[in-house]
Amino acid sequence: MEGRLVSPGPYRATKLWNEVTKYFRAEMPRKKHRQHFKKYGNCFTAAEAISWLHEILRNNSNFGPDVTRQQTIQLLRKFLKNHVIEDIKGRWGSENLDDNQNLYRFPSTSPVRILPRRCPLSGKTDNTPKKMENVLKLPRSSRRTPKKYLFREHQENVEDLNCESTEEEEKDAASSRRETQANIEEVWRNLILIHLQTILGIPSLEEVLLPTQVVPQYVMYNMTTTSKRGVVLLQDKSEDLPHWVLSAMKCLANWPRSNDMSQPTYMGFERDVFKTVADYFLSLPEPLLTFEYYELFVNILGLLQPHLERVAIEALQICCLLLPPPNRRKLQLLMRMISRMSENVDMPRLSDAVGTKSLMIQTFSRCILCCEEVDFDELLATRLVSFLMDHHHEILGVPTYLQVAVQDHIETLKTIQGECLEEEMSTIFPTYSYCKRITSREFDEQKVSTSQAAITELLESIIKDRHLSLKDKKKKLKQFQKEYPQIYQNRFPTTESEAILFEDKPTIRQPMLSLRKPKFRGLRH
Repeated sequence: MEGRLVSPGPYRATKLWNEVTKYFRAEMPRKKHRQHFKKYGNCFTAAEAISWLHEILRNNSNFGPDVTRQQTIQLLRKFLKNHVIEDIKGRWGSENLDDNQNLYRFPSTSPVRILPRRCPLSGKTDNTPKKMENVLKLPRSSRRTPKKYLFREHQENVEDLNCESTEEEEKDAASSRRETQANIEEVWRNLILIHLQTILGIPSLEEVLLPTQVVPQYVMYNMTTTSKRGVVLLQDKSEDLPHWVLSAMKCLANWPRSNDMSQPTYMGFERDVFKTVADYFLSLPEPLLTFEYYELFVNILGLLQPHLERVAIEALQICCLLLPPPNRRKLQLLMRMISRMSENVDMPRLSDAVGTKSLMIQTFSRCILCCEEVDFDELLATRLVSFLMDHHHEILGVPTYLQVAVQDHIETLKTIQGECLEEEMSTIFPTYSYCKRITSREFDEQKVSTSQAAITELLESIIKDRHLSLKDKKKKLKQFQKEYPQIYQNRFPTTESEAILFEDKPTIRQPMLSLRKPKFRGLRH
């Protein structure tokens, strides 16, 4: 269990639950105990189970050393509720397990969670009690007919980005604007999926993220409508945090240098303000990362390893762009507040039991990431929130490289666009100029060349990525060669040209100058 890492994939939380319960049943030490003048064999006390499981979780790469003893108690309570364990009299179904000497044992059979089956067409689970359309808040047409996305056949997607052939009659202005906007949104969706798949290094996103879960309007808004510090600005103030919550958060973030002139006049004022903020976020109807993207963020938890820290940051940076703008703004403001409070040496202790940072993580983890169907998400949420606190400036910032990639892609596409793009594109990229009409044959040729240019651009980005190690770069290039052999052959026509990219430094060191003092012979002969 200590060396096993649950790889990214669908239903990772359920897999972790099954792994932990199986290992706990197989390895938890059991012995004879005496209680109330009776002897019981093959059992263990609650305190023994807590200590043993706490040490296992701390040394496991899926959770890490930040797991607390209280969280371990919560997990054992879930075990008792789900009949993974029972008390010495065979009772279970409640959560009244405490850190004491009460005796527990394993039942004859242990329930193992069955992974939900995915529908072959939509990719959704067939036993999900809550429809995702209520979470996405998309138009009915978008929910009923999800668009198909295939990474390997990228050329087919690029075809949807182009205008009608010049032989067809020109549509009216309103229809052209809608078509142009749809093309731009499709560019955003495709590049988001391509970049995320490249970062995660997986052959397909089908089991992690569906194309219909990428809402281009959210991504475009989150990247463009921001303050100087990158915080999302909402046009509809009714979706923003209430004024009294913003004032309370500002007071705690700037403590004791608050802009509010009315200073506290009683002891414990800061605890009351913190409780006000915590009560608001804990009362939200769904977590800030939404139920829709739970599976996606849980899979990224597998990347929270020391050697994969940069990959995890880049993956979370893109995934947080998928959130609805109100959720992203609330997450940004919340992470800024709790990070400042954790680093503020002047902040009074808000809890007598734990430190400020641990209190922040324990209080807000479930309002950031949780799932209605799994009882095992508290430890996962704690680990993710801790990582977000340490890197929130990068993760919740605007990735300029993605914006440049979209602009470059549209710049390439503009050569095959006609006058139908002029009005809409002028409001987004006003510096563009457009080409004149072309023939159908030229259109078909440029359609293929545009797709090839986009894939070639992806290859160059992998080659020039300085953050990738030599091993990871070879792995990604090998995957690219398998998917697009012709483009790879054009870039590396010979084995010598490929060897230049991975040319190793000479291992033979040049002889160093001798530092020994020279021996001088006598001058006399």
